[in-house]
Amino acid sequence: MNDVMLAIQQAFNEASVMTFWEAIAVMLALAYLILAMRTNIWCWSAAFLSTAIYTVLFWNVSLLMESVLNIYYMGMAVYGYWLWLHVPSVQQSQQHNVSSQLNITSWTLKTHTIVIAVTSLVSIVVGYGMANYTAAAFPYIDAATTCFAVMTTYLVAKKVLENWLYWVVIDVVSIYLYFQKGLMLTSGLFILYVAMAIAGYMMWRKKYQHSVVEQDKLSQQAISV
Repeated sequence: MNDVMLAIQQAFNEASVMTFWEAIAVMLALAYLILAMRTNIWCWSAAFLSTAIYTVLFWNVSLLMESVLNIYYMGMAVYGYWLWLHVPSVQQSQQHNVSSQLNITSWTLKTHTIVIAVTSLVSIVVGYGMANYTAAAFPYIDAATTCFAVMTTYLVAKKVLENWLYWVVIDVVSIYLYFQKGLMLTSGLFILYVAMAIAGYMMWRKKYQHSVVEQDKLSQQAISV
């Protein structure tokens, strides 16, 4: 009986520690998303800290690809910060805006179709390897969310408008994945992520449309001169 009580107490203590760090990671992840929606460069600092915590959490619950994904996120946080800081657009350079210097762009449907097809193929291959050679939980779902998140994070760094639409799908699938592994706070976070990704798309689209109008005005002024 004492052994059982000790095991329960140990499990409770471990769960409490995980919940504490999960809460910290959730708050930082929310800060990242809110700052990213506002195209604020400090979103990458919040992303780096949040993903560092999640790297350990996911490894502890055998979501191996999710853990590896967060190591990638840490690297992309550094890359995203550098890219947003050192690649100024013409319009924003004129405005001396140092918090967000890379223009939002939009990719064609053909480009997205190719990206989705290639990423899906890679996901299947990775999922097969995980299912047969690792102890990963939900290998194909884990692989798919990971591979698409890798690709989509690159789109965020490049400020591709449609990145938010990819996140909506990724987040919906991730809710099921995290709920099944008992990461309740993270599941709740991703429900909020879905709504925020939709809002992020609307905010970025408005800025993108505004930048297109401004570029058209500059082009017309150059032609008239």
